[in-house]
Amino acid sequence: MTRSMLGFVMRAVTGPSSVVTLSLLAACTGAEPDAYGNFEAEEVVVSAEVDGRLLEFGVREGEALSRGSIVGLVDTTQAALELRELQAVLQSAGSATEQAASEARALEAELATAERDLARTERLYADDAATSQQLDVAGTRVDALRARLVGAHSGTRGTADQVEAVRAQVARLEDRLARSRITNPVDGTVLASYAEAGEFVHAGRALYQIAALDTLTLRVYIGGAQLADVRVGQEVDVSFDAGSDRPASATGVVSWIAAEAEFTPTPVQTREERTNLVYAAKIRVPNPEGRLKIGMPADVRLPAGGDDRAE
Repeated sequence: MTRSMLGFVMRAVTGPSSVVTLSLLAACTGAEPDAYGNFEAEEVVVSAEVDGRLLEFGVREGEALSRGSIVGLVDTTQAALELRELQAVLQSAGSATEQAASEARALEAELATAERDLARTERLYADDAATSQQLDVAGTRVDALRARLVGAHSGTRGTADQVEAVRAQVARLEDRLARSRITNPVDGTVLASYAEAGEFVHAGRALYQIAALDTLTLRVYIGGAQLADVRVGQEVDVSFDAGSDRPASATGVVSWIAAEAEFTPTPVQTREERTNLVYAAKIRVPNPEGRLKIGMPADVRLPAGGDDRAE
C-alpha cells in the first residue's frame, strides 16, 4: 500500500477510539500490534495530617510543583501556645533537676569526709584514744548523710523523669506543627484540587492529587505465547495517535510483568478474545514533551525471538 493510500485510510476512519485507527494502520502496513493498552500515571493523593482551618492553600490544577515545596498551612495557634507553655515547664523542670543533682554531689562529698572521720575514730577507739560517744557521733553522722543522699538521688530521678515526659510532649507538639505545613511529596503536575483556603479540614481529608507526567506507564496484556519474548528491563516499541496521518512512536521499557495469568479485561479485546488468559505488564514510556496523556490508548510491538529491540 502506498503512502497516499495509507493516508486515505487514516482519514476515512472516524469514531472516538484511536485504537481502531492504530489497528487499521498496523493491518495496512503488515505490522500487527502485539498488545494494546492505555497510559497511566503514578498518582499521589496528598491529604491533611492534622485538624484545623486552612490558613494558606493555593494549589491549582495543572500547576507544576516540586518535591518538598510548602503548598499550604493549617492553623497552628493552639499547638503553638501549648508548645510555649510546655517549653516553660521544661525549663523549670530542667533547673530543678540540675539543682537536685548539685545537692546530691554536695552530699556525696560530705559523706566521703564523714566516712573518713568515722574510719579514723574507729582506729582511735581501737587504740583507746577516742571514747564510745565520739564513735557513735561519727557513725550517726555517716548514717544520716547516707539517708539524705538516697533521698537526693530519688529526687534527681524524679525530676529527670518529669523532664523526659515534658520533652516527649514537646516533641509531639513540634511534630504536629511540622505536619501542619502541607509539604508536596513528589515532583509532578497537579491533576485535581479538592480544597480552598479558609476551609476547616480533618486529618486524612484529601487536598489534591498530583502525578509525575514526565514518564507515563502503559498497562498492556500479553498472551501466554508471547510471554517468552518479554522480560523486565527490555525495550519495546510503543505507537500512539499523535493527531496526524502517521502515528507517533516511542521506546518504552518493560518495568513489571504479572506472575499469574488472568482473563483478558472486558474493555480491552473482543468477546471471543476475552476468554483468553493473559499476563498484565507495565511499560514505562518517557514523556518529556508532554505528548502522552493519561488514558491515551497505544499499541505495542514486542521484540521477536527475545531480541532487545523488535526488528
